[in-house]
Amino acid sequence: MVMDIHARQHVIRLAGRPLLLGIVNVTPDSFSDGGLYLDPNAAVAHAVQLVEEGADILDIGAESTRPGAVPVEATEELRRLIPVVRAIAKAVAVPISVDTSKASVAKAAIDEGAVIVNDVTGLRGDPAMVDLIAQTGAGIVLMHMQGSPQTMQQAPEYQDVVEDVAVFLSERVQYAIERGVAQSQIILDPGIGFGKVLVQNLDVLGQLPRFIQLGYPLLIGPSRKSFIGQLTGQPVEDRAWGTAAAVAIAVEQGAHILRVHDVGAMCDVVKVAVAITRRKTSSLREQHA
Repeated sequence: MVMDIHARQHVIRLAGRPLLLGIVNVTPDSFSDGGLYLDPNAAVAHAVQLVEEGADILDIGAESTRPGAVPVEATEELRRLIPVVRAIAKAVAVPISVDTSKASVAKAAIDEGAVIVNDVTGLRGDPAMVDLIAQTGAGIVLMHMQGSPQTMQQAPEYQDVVEDVAVFLSERVQYAIERGVAQSQIILDPGIGFGKVLVQNLDVLGQLPRFIQLGYPLLIGPSRKSFIGQLTGQPVEDRAWGTAAAVAIAVEQGAHILRVHDVGAMCDVVKVAVAITRRKTSSLREQHA
């Protein structure tokens, strides 16, 4: 089932609760599930399973952005990605996001049914991307990353990581709007694990209201990241519990979208975190009534 761009974005705006963005990597080298879904049939089956578990959006990527990842040519990214986007768009009714920083790849994916572009470079990677987003009306995730995937974890430095990231995101928003992107198209992501060491990730996750103050939906992607492994000592495949803690904290602070691998488990985490947060808010109102 294929929905047009405006219908899919309408679903996102009307949800009224944090959304779960399920991850579908069609890469041989992603840090968590590289190589598992290279076959289009396997990718589609995984996507359908994620939706059945509660995914509100699917994020499909064909180029790894893990620390140290080697870039791939657009032709190879297209070869991996487009058959999967085409098949998934026909198989599910949820919005599809494509994780790419190349305008040519994004355009091909949008033509096949994607309605959001998740650009880890924040529109810095390809000068043509901002015009594509403005012209198509697709959603755009503007993410913060210090450096590139090849360099981002080589001693990243900040004066104040939270304020520095907030200033960067504000500048990216202004850049996009000045070039014709509508405010309603923009989603922000402070980039957990992208050019940030353990304490910097913790600072960002602990101060999400600063990014929410910018006035745009906030996407948080803590799933199975290395900072969780540093804190728990767990390998990538055993980081669901640590991810759950980060997701719950993000929900309590008002995050709008959670990008996760373990959708079924995180769906329960979000439900409980939302219930507690709403009850807390309700009780405070009652006390001050």
